[in-house]
Amino acid sequence: MAQLLRVQNFSISSDGIGAGEDQSLERPFGHVAPEQLFAWAGATASWPMRTDPGGSRGLDDYFTRDYARNIGAEIMGRNKFGPQRGPWHDDEWRGWWGDEPPFHTPVFVLTHHERPSFTLSDTTFHFVGGDPAAVLEQAREAAHGKDVRLGGGVTTIRQFLDADLVDTLHVAVSPVTLGSGLRLWDSPEELLDRFHLEVVPSPSGSVTHHLFWRK
Repeated sequence: MAQLLRVQNFSISSDGIGAGEDQSLERPFGHVAPEQLFAWAGATASWPMRTDPGGSRGLDDYFTRDYARNIGAEIMGRNKFGPQRGPWHDDEWRGWWGDEPPFHTPVFVLTHHERPSFTLSDTTFHFVGGDPAAVLEQAREAAHGKDVRLGGGVTTIRQFLDADLVDTLHVAVSPVTLGSGLRLWDSPEELLDRFHLEVVPSPSGSVTHHLFWRK
């Protein structure tokens, strides 16, 4: 079975924006409040950071549980890893996630400024340059036959879409308009030359799921 490159549970606004401007240590998503895009997943019973019982079941919960299914490695952009720009001043920054990152696989961070790999719990971060196809080849080798998740952010997903390397996408569109920020698309119809599309409204009404798979 072929190893797929999958975009999983990537959340955007109704006007296509997946991250805000002016990212900082205090504002990982820039001017966008995370709950504007991710409230649908945080409300589910399977949300991994849930500290109390309960949460919704049904379709939203299925997608939350599916996030890790058959994933053997992740690719992310440097801006998802941290707010720093340019050369690393030191190697102290180890991501937003503390000592227990939620990935549980090798993670390949795209950057023009490489630094030594390190491991936190069962996640190893590698800092790699190169074109998308070369990075994907590294991630597939590390995934040992499982799929590779393309974790974002927006710029990274666009790079891999432009290189025609993405096999499936699940994009959750929240009914909010943000007006400015990093835009995944002007319209999902931009991808219909290469992908089938099924649009499934959540019964909760909090999001609409867009499911793309290669023609």
